[in-house]
Amino acid sequence: MADMKAYVQQVLDEIVKRDPDQKEFHNTAKEILTSIIPVLEAHPEYQKDRLLERFLEPERTVIFRVPWVDDNGDLQVNRGFRVQMSSAIGPYKGGLRFHPSVNLSILKFLATEQVLKNALSGLPIGGGKGGSDFDPKGKSDGEVMRFCQSFMTELYRHIGADTDVPAGDIGVGGREIGYLFGQYKRIRDTYEGVLTGKGLTFGGSLARTEATGYGLLYFVKDMLDDNNIDIKGKTVAVSGAGNVATYAIEKAQQMGAKVVTCSDSNGYVYDPEGIDLDLVKDIKEVRRGRIKEYVEKHPKAEYHEGCKGVWTVKCDIALPCATQNELDLESAKTLVANGVKAVGEGANMPSTLDAIEYLQSNGVLFAPAKAANAGGVSVSALEMSQNSERLSWTFEEVDHRLKGIMDNIYAQAKGCAEKYGCKGNLLAGANMAGFAKIAEAMHAQGWV
Repeated sequence: MADMKAYVQQVLDEIVKRDPDQKEFHNTAKEILTSIIPVLEAHPEYQKDRLLERFLEPERTVIFRVPWVDDNGDLQVNRGFRVQMSSAIGPYKGGLRFHPSVNLSILKFLATEQVLKNALSGLPIGGGKGGSDFDPKGKSDGEVMRFCQSFMTELYRHIGADTDVPAGDIGVGGREIGYLFGQYKRIRDTYEGVLTGKGLTFGGSLARTEATGYGLLYFVKDMLDDNNIDIKGKTVAVSGAGNVATYAIEKAQQMGAKVVTCSDSNGYVYDPEGIDLDLVKDIKEVRRGRIKEYVEKHPKAEYHEGCKGVWTVKCDIALPCATQNELDLESAKTLVANGVKAVGEGANMPSTLDAIEYLQSNGVLFAPAKAANAGGVSVSALEMSQNSERLSWTFEEVDHRLKGIMDNIYAQAKGCAEKYGCKGNLLAGANMAGFAKIAEAMHAQGWV
């Protein structure tokens, strides 16, 4: 065990030395590698293969400029990325994120998480991530279209139905996917399932919009059921008001829970009577407004500036569904002090490492993102299957498959944690289960 610990530390030291500014990537590498030591100990051949070094180095990274013209006729220039992390078990698969915070470190962290998440899904898909520092907020439809067309004019060279199949992420919804797909089709003169999250009239899948939020609740309910906790009647705090948060709220309400918060980048709403989801959908999906507008229709609700305060609301279950590192140690301490029973990650790595440690050490059930939010990419892969077969499945059929996938992911994470002596630690279990599958494929395929 000491030798493997030394090997892990050596690899972590090397990536910090090589890319000293990539803090987000360093954090996820540390979280994953320190938890998979039992798997490495069982397979000493992986050290000779230099498997960890290969696992953490993207197979290909593409960086390019994206020139586009705004509504004033002025030329703007953004930076585009695609990190193709691993194709060990299938074509690269992972979202595109349009947000000012996008940089190579964040995308490498997200791509690494995606590799493990996709392996856990049981579907034949590898992992990648991409996007741009372009901000679609406040832009007209015409500006977004021109940006997307310019972005795809470069990206199309590096993707394809059997090579790399991007999807949406923060800042990339149905509108953006439509513009990106249209430009790809125009350039390549081919109609293929090269993007997922498409509209239902041109190859999209029913239940894709709901998939990440619904999948999160399926996983969390499995975890609660396993610990004899009934979700019905429980109070839930949710961060975010985007796609993941919206449908996490919807499924939690369907399961009989009372959701009392949601948020956007400016602040959060607390409604003690329970969130009016129809109003949230109208504000965010129809009007593209700000969540503070909620209190205009519900005067008993409270709006507070700043997002962090959402974790001061007393709740039984906390579901961070906004962005990475939103739930820090201070927030974790507040949740524990207020009696939280479970935390389920809907966003990508929304909890800091010290927050996760604190939650777990205080007996809080913890559903890690790489397992709990795998529903979105799973239904994306089901969309790929439907595109390949030229078929369209019903909502009920897709949702049934989604629940089966999430149940299986929970079973893998739980089983691996028990196998390697860390019963109840679903984060370690998910890391080990996903890594074991990737490592076996990489070992079998030789030094590539």
